[in-house]
Amino acid sequence: MKIKLLVLTALVIISASSFLCAQTIPKDELIFLTSEWKGARFPDGRPKINDDLLERAKKIGMDDAWQVLKVMGYVNQFEHGWKTLNDEIITGRAVTAMYMPNRPDVEKNIKERGAKQGRVGNTNSWPIAVLNKGDVYVADGFSKIVGGSLIGSTLATSIYVKSGNGVIFDGAARDVQGLEEIKGFNAYVRDFHPGFMEEMLLMGLNTPIRIGQTMVMPGDLVIAGKIGVLFVPAHLAEQVVSTAEFIVRRDKYAFEVVKSGKYSSGQLDSQWTEEMKLDFLKWMERHPEEGKMTKAELDVIMSKRTW
Repeated sequence: MKIKLLVLTALVIISASSFLCAQTIPKDELIFLTSEWKGARFPDGRPKINDDLLERAKKIGMDDAWQVLKVMGYVNQFEHGWKTLNDEIITGRAVTAMYMPNRPDVEKNIKERGAKQGRVGNTNSWPIAVLNKGDVYVADGFSKIVGGSLIGSTLATSIYVKSGNGVIFDGAARDVQGLEEIKGFNAYVRDFHPGFMEEMLLMGLNTPIRIGQTMVMPGDLVIAGKIGVLFVPAHLAEQVVSTAEFIVRRDKYAFEVVKSGKYSSGQLDSQWTEEMKLDFLKWMERHPEEGKMTKAELDVIMSKRTW
């Protein structure tokens, strides 16, 4: 019994040490917090939404996707009020970073430990090292502007090379001219500022974070567009994207059939009959540019009515 207790104690210490060294929550905890996700995961436990869905998410309406989430009770997933470099849409899987105002004793310990682990550069470069293709670097910089620039053009280039994506920072970025020269890159920030990062310290990497009024989990589907940024829980990503795609198609179909007098707007806003469903699928066949949809897929979407 005593040996078992010693082994258990050692495992707890190792687990706690692993947590502290990585500045992340333990893998088991991340899996617990995202337990609704049933798909593939990265080695650290982060949900791994497939690349095809990331591409499809670029083409849906932000308003439609937000409405779907709202109907399902996820009302704290949208944040607005950003400044951007351009109109480039960003979609990807969230890699999260949490920064706090600096404190010398904590900074010393974290940086010394990071050096022993082989981490290079200031702490704002550490999240970049864990990026994969399709990831989005999402950082809680506690809305700091002066001294709150988490990247300039050099780090941004590294981010884009590793992820093929831009960044979402509740903070600032510097070197706007250099950032604008990175084709395909965009930054959603609270503001741009010429100063470097000062008095900020990375305290969490791939942990739950707060961005404005939202909660963001590692692996969330990030959709950033002109009106703001939406953070879709990984387990809802397929449903949100599929439903938002359907809404676009339904609106086009509705325009035609209402104009022709075939169906009224009231009928289209109510539960569809089997005849209406089949008519919609025939319309889809006549419009291959709208993609494909099976009767089973349509039945699932119509049964959930999350729009």
